Amino acid sequence: MSESAKGILSSAYPAHLVDELIASYQEARSNFHRGGHRLSAVEGGRFCEAAFRILQDIITGSHTPIGENLDTQKVIDQAGRQPKDRHPKSVRVYIPRALRVVYDIRNSRNAAHLADGIDANLQDATLVVSVLDWVLAELVRLSKGSTPEEAQKLIEELVTRQVPGVQDFGNFQKVLRTDLRASDRVLVLLYRRGTQGVRYPDLHQWMPNPMRSNLRRTVRLLDAKALVHWADETVQITFAGQRAVESRGLLEPR
Repeated sequence: MSESAKGILSSAYPAHLVDELIASYQEARSNFHRGGHRLSAVEGGRFCEAAFRILQDIITGSHTPIGENLDTQKVIDQAGRQPKDRHPKSVRVYIPRALRVVYDIRNSRNAAHLADGIDANLQDATLVVSVLDWVLAELVRLSKGSTPEEAQKLIEELVTRQVPGVQDFGNFQKVLRTDLRASDRVLVLLYRRGTQGVRYPDLHQWMPNPMRSNLRRTVRLLDAKALVHWADETVQITFAGQRAVESRGLLEPR
């Protein structure tokens, strides 16, 4: 895709706020994928601070400088009072309330949960990163006038670059986990590339020499299990493949 999420956002909102928004989003996502489910790691607070300031800028044309105290409730109230014909409902209602959910979870992170035996940290962190996904995609959609599907694709491309277990050496992607079998290496590399997928010749080049001879068979088996999709010599990871990578902890180098 010719445009990036950051480029689209920077064309509509103050660049320094976009930088803060993207950096905090990527950090939260990276921590979540590494298993840092405690809200001290994935709380989204820094993201919300930037997003609330972007809302301020949309509504009033100015914003509270970074580093100064931000009255988030005032921003929420201001957004809610905006005329319907001036701003879409996402700006007036949905985004402010979504950000408030993240704030409330962060502030009550030590509160008891009703259901014993449930990992509250994982529950809360999953909700937080899902809210961050939606808010960022919605800001992209509003700034570009794109469809929700187009905005989500841009966000997916942004997210999938954050894989601690893969290091980028120019055109060569190196998996840092030496203990992974061939099929898991393929999944991690495809996860890193996201919706772009990987041309089979590139995938072949990125694999260790001993794993190259049977690579086509490996990819065919993954395709048969619906973990990847292989067409026209391009291999892409599926939603099932993404879940497998995340649930099995394949993203973190050891």
